Amino acid sequence: MDDAKEGDPDTRETAPPPFRAAVDALRAARLRPEIEIDPTRPPQRLAPYAYALEAAVVADDEDLADGRLILLHDPAGHDAWQGSFRLVTLVRAELEPEMAADPLLPDVSWSWLTGALQARGLSYGEPSGTVTRASSHYFGGLSERPAASQIEIRASWTPREGLGGVPDTAAHLAAWCDLLCQIAGLPPAGPGDGSVVTLPQRRGPQSR
Repeated sequence: MDDAKEGDPDTRETAPPPFRAAVDALRAARLRPEIEIDPTRPPQRLAPYAYALEAAVVADDEDLADGRLILLHDPAGHDAWQGSFRLVTLVRAELEPEMAADPLLPDVSWSWLTGALQARGLSYGEPSGTVTRASSHYFGGLSERPAASQIEIRASWTPREGLGGVPDTAAHLAAWCDLLCQIAGLPPAGPGDGSVVTLPQRRGPQSR
């Protein structure tokens, strides 16, 4: 089979119990009210089973950041993952051009991901990814538009499996949403998140 698709009861019923439990935990997770999240079609052929979510940080009907989180599962295990589950993500947000020029931004942005996982007390392995800064300058008929800059974090990591071979996907989702809110420039959600340093001088929100 290619993957587990949202709304396909036959696929859900034939998927291994650890994968079904991991997906059920993602569906049941309670998140910050600024997060709008929905299931989406997962990529094909990355793993025997996959489930994907897309999310946006929304305030006053405007997007501050958006991203995608994909849960992959290979019951036979995967040498590169060092496990049978893998989480893959894309997170992006707009920046002020001067902030995008900060040479420390990529290292700081990567530390937001690892810090979000550590703040939730999560055990994980084999992290990898990229932090990309992109700038757009407009000319001709578009010359009135201001220059725009964007940060994009692409990453993957292996969540450690717990009882019954099931990782704590709900906690990993919460950590990922912490990252999404952080890159959007939102303040910490509450006690225990005081060490979070949000992105300063962020470009204004984008209309939906």
